[in-house]
Amino acid sequence: MLESNKWIVIASAVTGFWLLYLLSPILSPFIIAATLAYIGDPFVDKLESLKLSRTMAVACIFVVFALLLFIILLILFPLAQKQLQGLIQVLPSYIDFIQNNVLPNLLQKIGFENEAFDLSIFKEAISKYWVSVGGLAGKIIASISESSMALLLFLTNLVLIPVIGFYLLRDWDILVENIHNLLPRSIEGKVAELVIQSDEVLSAFIRGQLSVMVALGTIYSVGLWFIDLNFSLLIGMLAGTVSFVPYLGFIVGFSVAIVASIMQFQDLSLLIPISLVFMVGQMIESMLLTPLLVGDKIGLHPVAVIFAIMAGGQLFGFVGVLVALPISAVIMVLIRHMLTHYKQSTLYQESS
Repeated sequence: MLESNKWIVIASAVTGFWLLYLLSPILSPFIIAATLAYIGDPFVDKLESLKLSRTMAVACIFVVFALLLFIILLILFPLAQKQLQGLIQVLPSYIDFIQNNVLPNLLQKIGFENEAFDLSIFKEAISKYWVSVGGLAGKIIASISESSMALLLFLTNLVLIPVIGFYLLRDWDILVENIHNLLPRSIEGKVAELVIQSDEVLSAFIRGQLSVMVALGTIYSVGLWFIDLNFSLLIGMLAGTVSFVPYLGFIVGFSVAIVASIMQFQDLSLLIPISLVFMVGQMIESMLLTPLLVGDKIGLHPVAVIFAIMAGGQLFGFVGVLVALPISAVIMVLIRHMLTHYKQSTLYQESS
């Protein structure tokens, strides 16, 4: 009987993963909505503790989400588009500087001919297409509108995300309780323990790490803008986005900022100010942001983070990228549990 139950569980898991794979093209709005519901649930619970009804609390959280989205679309998106347009405009001159000043000195030292590295093809491509970047939002909308089905799918997802998110957030506690009541009583305690540990890891990643990324992107952008570096918003956003891998945001952002300063001023006059901006950002992250918002619960090695994202994208496309790190974090919880169980087993005890 026990053996047959085990095979039922395995068959159910395989069938579930197979269905997820088949349905992956339509899962994006559900995953985004579930993520928003998961992020918003603690805030809704706090509002409920202030004697608000669950529905009213959810409505308040959605108003806050809508305001944040409105601010991003109204302020940050036009600024980022403007800076991107400016970057494309000056890239040909940057390429000339690299071709005529940087490459000759570098190639002379390593014994190569400068003619072997002709960057004119990149300059021509940029000069030809930079105008299109000025209307980036319009181009995106136009490309979507070219296909009526693609436009319909885009609009459907745009409507579905807040609708699904609202109902999931309103009924989140009920859904969790119903799933808990369906668990076999023999494994209910262990599953509840693993779910609690997984929730700690997921909350540290989704709520904490996203907050750290936004905070770092803001710190880097403001700092680089303050020292008058061109494209400060783009560089800060890039550094903040990749900061989910430890030290990668610092390395990428610092490197790009140094290159941008050399192109802008033709020297290293901003080396010290840029270093200070990223050192301050790194100190704030390590001493304040990460301990307060993330803690040490994630436990994913940087190489594992990179592999998880690449593997998720390869297997499930955009949906895989969305869920790669949360799933990896939960897998790490299960692996830790298995290792603990293994070290308590007679197999390990006999071999040690």
